[in-house]
Amino acid sequence: MYGWFGKGLKINLSNKTIKEFKIEKDILLNFVGGRGLAAKIFWESVNPKIDAFSNENILVFAVGPLTATSIPTTGRFTLASKSPLTGGFFYSSCGGLFGASLKKAGYDVLIVENRAENPVYIQIDNGDVKVKDASSFWGKTTKETFEQLRGDLGKDFSITCIGPAGENLVRYACVFGGLGNFAGRGGLGAVMGSKNLKAVAVRGDKKVKVANENEILNLMEVFKVRVTWNPILSKALAFFGTSMLLSIINEHEILPTKNFQHGKFDKAEKISAEVLSKIVVGRRSSYACPIACKRVTKTRRMHGEGPEFETLGSLGSMLMVDDVEVVAELNYLCNELGLDTISTGGVIACAMELSEKGIIGEKIRWGDAEKIRELIFNIAYRRNLGSELAEGSKIFAKKYGGEAYAMQVKGVELPMYDPRGVLGQALAYATSNRGGCHLNAYIISVEVLGFPYLMDRFSIVGKPSIVVYLQNLSATIDSMIICKFLGFEFDEKDFAEYLRLVTGEKFTQEHVIMVGERIWNLERLLNLKAGISGEEDKLPDRFNLDIKPMLKEYYRVRGWDDNGIPLKSKLKSLGLADCYA
Repeated sequence: MYGWFGKGLKINLSNKTIKEFKIEKDILLNFVGGRGLAAKIFWESVNPKIDAFSNENILVFAVGPLTATSIPTTGRFTLASKSPLTGGFFYSSCGGLFGASLKKAGYDVLIVENRAENPVYIQIDNGDVKVKDASSFWGKTTKETFEQLRGDLGKDFSITCIGPAGENLVRYACVFGGLGNFAGRGGLGAVMGSKNLKAVAVRGDKKVKVANENEILNLMEVFKVRVTWNPILSKALAFFGTSMLLSIINEHEILPTKNFQHGKFDKAEKISAEVLSKIVVGRRSSYACPIACKRVTKTRRMHGEGPEFETLGSLGSMLMVDDVEVVAELNYLCNELGLDTISTGGVIACAMELSEKGIIGEKIRWGDAEKIRELIFNIAYRRNLGSELAEGSKIFAKKYGGEAYAMQVKGVELPMYDPRGVLGQALAYATSNRGGCHLNAYIISVEVLGFPYLMDRFSIVGKPSIVVYLQNLSATIDSMIICKFLGFEFDEKDFAEYLRLVTGEKFTQEHVIMVGERIWNLERLLNLKAGISGEEDKLPDRFNLDIKPMLKEYYRVRGWDDNGIPLKSKLKSLGLADCYA
């Protein structure tokens, strides 16, 4: 095969057995890799009703056919499991170098089963695989673990690891992938922690065979020109990184402020890209990425990675913090402890509002940086109120009868776009398989940024169809795997060409969309079996948005019934007839 190795690795942590297995070509053609392959493996291997921290749960690290080829932005990997935050199937995509290293080691997927008796890490050195003691790393931060492992093993190893938050089963703990990259959402770091798996270190030097190397190199010349002429890719993201969004989103009055009480932050200029640029000391780029959107920053007291736009909102405007250095330092702290910054900010904002309204006794004032810092530590180590906040805003708020103040969908805290001003994004939030997520369908591209065209953000006309299209395309992008930022310039026709040249298979643009639709429907079935029904396709009451007309049309376009269950005819057309719920 070209593009794929057709080989997976399965490791049982309880008895340390290590097995290689073959991946059938028809599975790769139908699900491509990454997110799609992970969903297929999960469907065949796991009862969706189990608890996320059960030994029966698995972790899937998956790459795609484009990974580690000369196609740009192809160093990513998918991490997937049952989420302790949503209770459903969850994937997270991560950049850096790890994905390319796993692929070069000769594997399309790594499956981790069961639980080790004591802390361990996995070492993969091409075909030499070991489960090694990690007792000396347990309790260390992500940065400490990463640096010590690199020192022990060598800098040619790529490493993913968890911090104290993952070890302590914080339900939104993330996984550090190196170079400022994280598998951030859904609490998959806590699943690693539940398995006593501290890290995975990989080194590989195998070359990925492609079907048409010369044509790919010629196409990449055109790719470079198109990236250069695209203002988002070559200017906005290159100059400022994702922080370039903050002023735009605030001007449109959709920047979540004070736990989504408002959509405009009066002091947004103090945490804007322009102010952030004053503390930027470097740029980071993932494997084969020409954009280099990551930023290295240095405050008067500390230095580290980021913050990204989402963090400027979640730890800035959401909490009424108007000092960019404070936001940066809170971000460093979350990174080292292994906490998803979006959920961390959302949970603390929820606690602040409950405190303000006297629903909880602890006094937490808006903008109190020292209190926020204390809460972040207490969340990661599950101390005092932090132990309750570690459960996520949905569970925490419900305990005190304050569900109305938890800004979440399906248990996942919402990202930094207020849906009241972007109705397509509102529908995308409500229907996301991941819960509160902007990446399943980034409608902001057409409702605010105007790529590839601009739609009326306050109109519902045409929104269900565009949401379905972007969700399907996103699923395939996450399975190839490439960076979603390429969607600002390239489309399914381009992606089909990349797949064709790499694999030698007859991929078409229609095939690209159908693959994504197949993956989306399988994820939906996994969630339905886990107990996440169409009743969860909704937004918090605070937004006072009636999305039912859009939702009805969305179900129709999807080929689902009125309850959001895929029709048997739809599943049959996608080759999923055997998966009928």
